[in-house]
Amino acid sequence: MAAIPTTASGIAAAIASKQITAREVIDSYLAQITARESDIHAFNLVTADAARAHADAIDADIAAGRPIGPLAGVPIAYKDNMCTHGIETTCSSKILEGWKPPYDATVVSRLRDAGAIMVGKTNLDEFAMGSSTENSAFGPTRNPVDISRVPGGSSGGSAAAVAAGFAPVSLGSDTGGSIRQPAALCGVVGVKPTYGLVSRYGLCAYASSLDQIGPFATTVADAALITEAIAGHDAMDSTSIPQPAPALVASVSQGVVGMRIGRVTDLPAGAEPEVIARLNEAFAALEAAGATIVDITLPSLSYALTAYYLIAPAEASSNLARYDGVRYGLRVNAVDTNSMYGATRAAGFGDEVKRRIMLGTYALSAGYYDAYYGKALKVRRLIAEDFERAYAQVDVILTPTSPVVAFPFGDKVDDPMAMYLCDIYTIPTNLAGHPAMSVPFGTGAHGMPVGIQVLAPALGEAPMFRVGGALENAAGGVK
Repeated sequence: MAAIPTTASGIAAAIASKQITAREVIDSYLAQITARESDIHAFNLVTADAARAHADAIDADIAAGRPIGPLAGVPIAYKDNMCTHGIETTCSSKILEGWKPPYDATVVSRLRDAGAIMVGKTNLDEFAMGSSTENSAFGPTRNPVDISRVPGGSSGGSAAAVAAGFAPVSLGSDTGGSIRQPAALCGVVGVKPTYGLVSRYGLCAYASSLDQIGPFATTVADAALITEAIAGHDAMDSTSIPQPAPALVASVSQGVVGMRIGRVTDLPAGAEPEVIARLNEAFAALEAAGATIVDITLPSLSYALTAYYLIAPAEASSNLARYDGVRYGLRVNAVDTNSMYGATRAAGFGDEVKRRIMLGTYALSAGYYDAYYGKALKVRRLIAEDFERAYAQVDVILTPTSPVVAFPFGDKVDDPMAMYLCDIYTIPTNLAGHPAMSVPFGTGAHGMPVGIQVLAPALGEAPMFRVGGALENAAGGVK
């Protein structure tokens, strides 16, 4: 048997050219899952039998000369807040334990049609609310680089699955940094596309105006490949941008000669010294590769965290009202309907979800709406305008992805504000609806990975991937 490539593009090419079989690929990845999953807990569910059956079907198509998809045989893992027909989808919450959706999310359908093989559903902070995957009702995921440390969140399981070699690519969702931050902490590539570029149909909503699905991968090129596969208009999503998926893979190798890279001079403080050192090295590497570094300001950035933690919980308060014990999931019996609602939600939701629902309900309540939620929306507009002015001067902006490297379990659990601050550099992009990605770039404290964040204007994925490719090339020379 030929050696199995480690990238999605390499696997797809090797299977299509009959160098290896899809079954050999799947068996190899399932063996890796068997070997390390008990230490990592990246998955809520491993779909081994279905994956083998899908691989066998692809091999049969190849043997018979039938056409196959461009990702035929590529293993992929899905965050467990994406609907999978007939397969349990829990959002890592007791309130949805055992629920099997009657349909697939659009991204799942598109990747299956392209030939990708699902190997499982990954763990997350309950309903995607968290930055460490410690809020899962089914136990935490551990960082494959150091299992005493968190993988980040909320898509920690998806990041860990790729970092541990359980799948070459995975999907997560990003509401305030939930793809990019765990990508940084686990040392993989993570992409949040432009809001509306990828369909949210079949994604269990946290905050509908902020949520976006995107890929994790070991290389920038693989991240571009998967973004291409899942992007494009979807009539089932009213916020879907009415245009086809962009061509992105070619951008990765185009270099940065002549590009203008923004350096934020009023970046919120709080990043570890090693993280700032890696950021400065990234600027130097891009300048050496032919880019121009331009100093810019984003005055409203320091208010982003406050605005986000009013807007996102307010939307969550509305979205999570559907989990009432009547239509699906957990039901706790009680003397009357209202008592059943209360008992079900008390038993089904974890502490962080309850905290955000209460915060959001308060922000939307009579007498407080204008003072809190209304003002947060105005700040959101200011942040978007700041970005608009900045992108008149630069093509992309560089910041740290996370102010800190992966931290030990329990380090921030008792201090919600310290946990929220982990997303201080990622949240502004969600508020603006713009794309951003995290690229591994050396290490920081305790030898843990550091991620550099590339931000771009709406539908600016192509220049974003150009810079991501250049950073990946330069990362080999960074400690």
